[in-house]
Amino acid sequence: MTIAQQQIQLARRPQGVPVHEDFRFETISIPEPKQGEVLVKTLYVSVDPYMRGRMQDTKSYVEPFALDEALSGGVIAEVMSDGDKLKQGEIVIGNLNWQEYSAVSESAVRKIDTSLAPASAYLGILGMTGLTAYFGLLDIGRPKEGETVVVSGAAGAVGSAVGQIAKIKGAHVVGIAGSDDKIDYLKNELQFDEAINYKTADDIQKALADACPNGVDVYFDNVGGPISDAVMNLLNEFARIPVCGAISSYNAENEADDMGPRVQSKLIKTKALMQGFIVSDYSDRFPEGAKQLAEWLRDGKLHYEETVTEGFENIPDAFLGLFKGENKGKQLIKVSDPS
Repeated sequence: MTIAQQQIQLARRPQGVPVHEDFRFETISIPEPKQGEVLVKTLYVSVDPYMRGRMQDTKSYVEPFALDEALSGGVIAEVMSDGDKLKQGEIVIGNLNWQEYSAVSESAVRKIDTSLAPASAYLGILGMTGLTAYFGLLDIGRPKEGETVVVSGAAGAVGSAVGQIAKIKGAHVVGIAGSDDKIDYLKNELQFDEAINYKTADDIQKALADACPNGVDVYFDNVGGPISDAVMNLLNEFARIPVCGAISSYNAENEADDMGPRVQSKLIKTKALMQGFIVSDYSDRFPEGAKQLAEWLRDGKLHYEETVTEGFENIPDAFLGLFKGENKGKQLIKVSDPS
């Protein structure tokens, strides 16, 4: 094994849309595992929109990334040394640095069962994104049979799972996405009832009204911005709005860039519930969600798509592509194959 490896650090805090100069590649030594640790080799790295918020030095639900230190996120890795509990060759998942090898505490990673699904699925449909969809929709959205569920960012990893779970629950599902290819995917592969390309719709409000003749009972909000403003005009009484993300404003340089219609009067008139959440709120229920998602996957009720970029050096490109809508389903970077 070589003794040097590559690590990706945060070189500076982005102003607006992140660019390559915000990242730095550093050559560092491959660490020697200490007592209670194992050496792991990175196989897959996940990039997710929430990471943009961590690049800012602002208070949030998770600590910001530190300048001149490694970025980190969901990683699938292969165990390269025997530990007390983990053995060489086993495949694990954890929140690890963006580097090719890491020495990690055995308690910081967990072994995954690749007989249920490919390893990469544990970063998507059987991991954080699948669980985000499961708990956000079912715990906050609570869709009932025959209700209308609208999902923004519908072709992404979370949105595509939300729409499928809503269909399982018997809802009329409308997805919003940003390309004809994604619209085709939502309607013909995932069996959404309707799908709207917000980039080509002449009038997004009319397109939504046509797709939701009975109004909107659940709006799973992944994007915020003008799209969400339009959905709010169609809310039914006692509608539920799980607020998962606001990617439309993540790169805004000041609050004035993200000013829109006020929602309070709409919420009062419709007696609607609008609730933000993060998936870690449900950490004690993760086994429940993972078990149900695995069952639906096994029974063919859930399908998932992955956009896989090859090569450690392309992690920044894959991350930047999230803000251009380049991914369909979960965006992953394949760093290496198992030994």
